[in-house]
Amino acid sequence: MTLEYLSQNKAFGGDQFVLSHQSETTGTEMTFSVYVPPHAQGAKLPVLWYLSGLTCTHANVTEKGEYRAACAEHGVIFVAPDTSPRGDDVPDAKDEYDFGKGAGFYVDATQQPWSKHYRMRSYIEEELPALVAANFPADMTRQGITGHSMGGHGALITALRNPDRFRSVSAFAPIVAPAKVPWGEKALSRYLGDDRDAWRAYDAVALIEDGARLDNLLVDQGTADNFLEEQLKTGLLSMACAKAGIPADIRMWEGYDHSYYFISTFLGEHLAWHAERLGK
Repeated sequence: MTLEYLSQNKAFGGDQFVLSHQSETTGTEMTFSVYVPPHAQGAKLPVLWYLSGLTCTHANVTEKGEYRAACAEHGVIFVAPDTSPRGDDVPDAKDEYDFGKGAGFYVDATQQPWSKHYRMRSYIEEELPALVAANFPADMTRQGITGHSMGGHGALITALRNPDRFRSVSAFAPIVAPAKVPWGEKALSRYLGDDRDAWRAYDAVALIEDGARLDNLLVDQGTADNFLEEQLKTGLLSMACAKAGIPADIRMWEGYDHSYYFISTFLGEHLAWHAERLGK
C-alpha cells in the first residue's frame, strides 16, 4: 500500500513524519503521524501508539504533545492516528462534536449509515500496524499504547482485547465506562445499536468485569477536569482494577484540567514508563 509523505521535519535528532494513505478498512484517505527517534542503522525500535480524543486529528498531539525529546531519549517510535474517517462522502452528525467525524470511538460500527466507513477498531488493530511495520524500523513485538479522553478509552479497550500484543498501557483522563456516561451512550447506541451486550467489547470496565486482564496500567487524571464526574468516572476503573487484582497506578493531579497543558506535563513520564516496560 502506497504512503504519501505530507511532511518531514527534523526534531531531537529524529524525524517527524505526517503521512496519508488510502485505507481499505475505512474506504477513505487516512492521515497519521510518526516520530522516529535517532537510531543505529538496522536497529528495530519499540512503538508507542497514541490515540486522540473527541474533535482531534493526528495533529493535536503532534503539535502540542511535547513527546519528541522523551522519544529520542528512550528510543521509542511514536504513532498518532486520526480519530475517525474523513471525506465528503463520510456521514457525519452536523453540529455534534461528540459524534461522527472526529468521534469514531475506536469501534467498528454495525449500524447504517456508519458501518461503511466507521471501522476504527479494525483500522487501529490491523491495517495501520501493518503499514507501520512495513515502512518504519518498528519492533512489533514491543508495543505500548496510550491515549487521551476518548483515546484513553480506545487505548484501554484495545489493550484489554489484545493482551499479547501490548507490553504497556497508559491513559490520560480516559472515558473508562462509556456504557454509563452520556458521551458513550450516544456513540455506542448509534454506532452499534441498542443491544448493550454488544457495547461491552468497547467498555474498559465491562471488559475487566468479563475477565480481561492487563499486566500493568498507568492513568493520569486532573482533579480540575470539568468532564471528570459526568463523562470520565475514573473511580469506576479504580474499583474494577482493585476487584480484578490488576496492578494499576491511577494518579489524581490537583488543579490539572482536560487540556494539552495537562497531557504535555506528564507525557514525558509516560514515555519513560513505557520505555522501561518495552526495553531498549
